[in-house]
Amino acid sequence: MNALSEPGHVTLVGAGPGDPDLLTIKALRALESADVVLHDHLVSPAILGLVPPHVRLVDVGKIPGGRQTSQDVTNRLLEKEARAGLAVVRLKGGDPFVFGRGGEEALWLRARGVAVTVVPGISSCVAVPAAAGIPVTHRGVSTHVSIVTGRGATADGRPLEQAWRDLARAGGTLVVLMGLGRLPAILEAVRDAGRAGDTPAAVVCSGTTETQRTVVGTVADLAQRVEDAGLRPPGVVVIGDVVRLRDGIADLVDAAHVGALTA
Repeated sequence: MNALSEPGHVTLVGAGPGDPDLLTIKALRALESADVVLHDHLVSPAILGLVPPHVRLVDVGKIPGGRQTSQDVTNRLLEKEARAGLAVVRLKGGDPFVFGRGGEEALWLRARGVAVTVVPGISSCVAVPAAAGIPVTHRGVSTHVSIVTGRGATADGRPLEQAWRDLARAGGTLVVLMGLGRLPAILEAVRDAGRAGDTPAAVVCSGTTETQRTVVGTVADLAQRVEDAGLRPPGVVVIGDVVRLRDGIADLVDAAHVGALTA
């Protein structure tokens, strides 16, 4: 018996950005060895379909504007299932430690004596832009990338708009996860930080899946283009000169992931 299938054990698993082929082998083994899987709402149906039929599935996700499972409830469910002697998988979209609260869950469980293992996943912050033909860094174009959330607040309680402005001033590529619902405010903050209105920008929705769609524009017009295209979450926002590289790279990406381009 390996650690992933030990009774009374929780495995925090990153499900990757959505394409089941991007699930790691170790993640798949954890799912196959589980007794119960507590999963986020955004974990793709294709990945949940890999869970064996006898494994119990529990949705503990948070739906924007809809049902919310509090972090405290999720923590206690993980502990309860583990103390019942089950092999528990906590399945999260992307990577557990990239805006996934995996660190919180790991520390909470460990403080209560529950055994925990972490299985990293491919984060959407790099995989989704790549699936649209956009590298987040490129020599001579962008030497660094900043990743920020589009929801919540900063660690020190400042408005999130301040974080967007600060990171925009840092130059390079700015990637915003969970930012589609606040796209106009994000783009306004970027312009307030001094980025030119003609700075290339893109939104990639349902990245790496068969329903992926990509809209490309500029800081000045992207919000209107996205509205006109009727895009809906989940979406990743990419701002910076690397977006221009899509024209020469998109056709090299798996055709199922390229999606529609609104010019």
